[in-house]
Amino acid sequence: MALFDINLPEMKEEQLDTNMSRFTVEPLYPGYGMTIGNSLRRVLLSSLAGAAVTAVRIEGIDHEFTTIAGVREDIITLMLNIKQIKVAYHGTEPAFVTLTKSGKGSVTAGDIKVSDGVEIANKDLELCYIDDAKTKLEIELRIEQGRGYSPVENRQNEKLPIGSIAVDAIYTPIKRVRFSIGNTRVGQMTNLDSLQMEIETDGSITPANAMKQASEILVGHFQVIAGMDVVSVGVDGIMTAEAKAEAEHGQVAIEELSLSQRTTNALINNDILTVADVTQLTRSDLKSLKGFGQKAFEEILEKIEEMGINLAE
Repeated sequence: MALFDINLPEMKEEQLDTNMSRFTVEPLYPGYGMTIGNSLRRVLLSSLAGAAVTAVRIEGIDHEFTTIAGVREDIITLMLNIKQIKVAYHGTEPAFVTLTKSGKGSVTAGDIKVSDGVEIANKDLELCYIDDAKTKLEIELRIEQGRGYSPVENRQNEKLPIGSIAVDAIYTPIKRVRFSIGNTRVGQMTNLDSLQMEIETDGSITPANAMKQASEILVGHFQVIAGMDVVSVGVDGIMTAEAKAEAEHGQVAIEELSLSQRTTNALINNDILTVADVTQLTRSDLKSLKGFGQKAFEEILEKIEEMGINLAE
């Protein structure tokens, strides 16, 4: 098989659990399975954006080396549990949520009163246990977006309000990635690769969405290396004004468009992550998105028209 005869593979998804899927990519040219698998795994584990609790403020507590009267766990144990909260949040500014609990019983992540645009993925996570019926626990949590893992030591220059305690932030939405390479055949070719990749997320993102984001990150880097823009051109071979606008703004994330939080969430929940994703939709497609009303439609339409871009016909 000559290099110019290499055909693109197909990908199939098999859902193994609520937040876990197996992706099969085949047929691949010999050796490509390891190359693609390694690249995707590295990006999935290190480069996907996520959200996490970055600081907490507990009423009546000034530092972590103490206890709360009537609460079974000390502050350090409580902080370790708070680090395990899995959050979905797509805003550019920090979000603040509160937890207020009175009386004896278990305190879980589901007790957190979330603000607009914030979702808790693991609501059944136990944070602490109140032993005294007279105890009232009041906590404010700051949530931010980021990538990878950000220990407190890396944010020592950050100024926090008095009484706030910084938390190690686990931003990555990926819990585990593993892949294996098998053999497959096409016609007389029996040594082609079959890539099987299992992705498990924390529930704040679907495995399919994670695979899509990781692939887009890699594609963006390869386009730079190739020195080319994948854009449409006019019939005369000259790039149209709209094509130039798409090339300039296509990879801009939805979160960067300064849309209302409701519109941003509606787009992201429908796997519309970039301006390029929007331009692939028709007006009818956009209006039919789940949770997408007339105001959101008019808002996104006005925004892309400002960029000189139109929806698909």
